[in-house]
Amino acid sequence: MFPHLRIARPVTDLARSFHMYASGLGLQKIADFDDHDGFSGIMLGRAGLHWHMELTLCLHHPVQPSPTSEDLLVMYYPEKQAWEEACEKMIAAGFRAVNAFNPYWDKQGATFIDPDGYRVVIQNRAWESPK
Repeated sequence: MFPHLRIARPVTDLARSFHMYASGLGLQKIADFDDHDGFSGIMLGRAGLHWHMELTLCLHHPVQPSPTSEDLLVMYYPEKQAWEEACEKMIAAGFRAVNAFNPYWDKQGATFIDPDGYRVVIQNRAWESPK
């Protein structure tokens, strides 16, 4: 069995980022910690997922997030209505729609950016595992 996956992202405003990702992606707080050796964080996920996100804030030596335009979190929504609703939730949560750096993502998806520069692609197709 493959181990559980955690995607960790340093952020500049922990409460704002938590609200945006929880609201935009429909994730829930599954754990948190406060001033653990100078770091605070919130883990977001959902029951049944084999991955979760960790948002962290370094209290004593703030880390400036420095994602590139190709550092992406890609979510697949095969049904058009679910995809449209997901895109609307991202905007309502405070994400800003942007053109993708790689034009592939604009063909069947939409790219959103948070205030720290992290990008999320909401793709209107199903993920198909390579054979």
